[in-house]
Amino acid sequence: MMKRLSILLVLTSFVLLSSCSRKAPDVLTNYPIPTQPDTLRILGWGNSFTDDGMMYLPDLLESAGIHNVILGRLYIGGCSLERHCREMADSLCQYIYYKSVNNRWDTLSTHFSALQGLRDEPWDVVVMQQVSGLSGQYETFHPWLEEMMQAVRKVCPNPRATLAWQQTWAYARGSNHPDFPRYGCSQDSMYQAITSCVARLREDTPISIIVPSGIALQELRNTAFCDSMDFTRDGYHLDYQMGRLTAACCWFETLVAPSLGVTVRDNTFRMQGTPREVSELQALLCREYSTLASRAN
Repeated sequence: MMKRLSILLVLTSFVLLSSCSRKAPDVLTNYPIPTQPDTLRILGWGNSFTDDGMMYLPDLLESAGIHNVILGRLYIGGCSLERHCREMADSLCQYIYYKSVNNRWDTLSTHFSALQGLRDEPWDVVVMQQVSGLSGQYETFHPWLEEMMQAVRKVCPNPRATLAWQQTWAYARGSNHPDFPRYGCSQDSMYQAITSCVARLREDTPISIIVPSGIALQELRNTAFCDSMDFTRDGYHLDYQMGRLTAACCWFETLVAPSLGVTVRDNTFRMQGTPREVSELQALLCREYSTLASRAN
C-alpha cells in the first residue's frame, strides 16, 4: 500500500511539473521580434493615429523589395485603451479591418471585432497606443493596457507575439483639438507628457519596443520645412507628405529593420508621381530623423 502511494505521489509530481513547463506565456513576459522569419506579421491595434503611422508602410516595403511582410490595422476612430477593452467585453464588431498581404492595403471588413483581428494571423508583433488626447495622461492607461496585453496572450495564435507601443505626437501649436487644453494648449507640454508616459510604461510593463513617431516628428519640426501646421493636416492628424512618411519610416526602422536586416535609410519611396510627392531632401530628412529616433530606443 505504501509502495503504491509513493508511486502515485511521484507520478502526480511529474504531471504537475510537466504542466508547469508547458504553461502558456503570461502577460508579464515579452518576447523579441523574430529574426529573419519566413513571414513577418505586424498588427496595429488602435485608431486614426495608427492609420497615420502605418499608411505608407506597404509602400516602403515595396520600395525595399520586401514581399514577406503581412500587415493588419484594427481601426476605430478616437478609440482609447478603455474602449478597446469594452469592445472586447461586449463582443462588438465596430472595427474597420485593413490588411496588406502584397504591399497594398485592402479593406477586409467594416464590421470586425478585436478578437477576430487578433485571431486572423499568428502575429509576430502587436502594436498598441493610447488615444492621442490621453497619450500624456498615464492614469488612463491602466488597467486597460494590461487587459489588452492579456488578450493578445490568450487569443493570438502566436503566444510569443512581441508587445509594442507607438509613441504618438503632440498636436500642432495652434491645434483646436478639444483635448489640447489638458496640456495648457502647449505643444511642448504635451510632448513632454507623452515622453514621460512612455518612460513610465517601460518601467511598469514588459513593453520595451517603442515606435517613436512622436520623437521623430518633434525633431522634424525644428527644420526649415515646418510650417504653422507642424506636419499635420488639421492640427493633430499627420499630413499626407512628410508627416505620414516620417511615422511610417519609424514603424519600418523599429519593427522591420531588426527582423529582416533592411534599414529604411536608403529607401527611395517619396510618393513619386502623386500630388503628395516630396522632394529627395524632404524624404531624406524623414528617413534620417526616423532612423535616429528608432535607434535611440
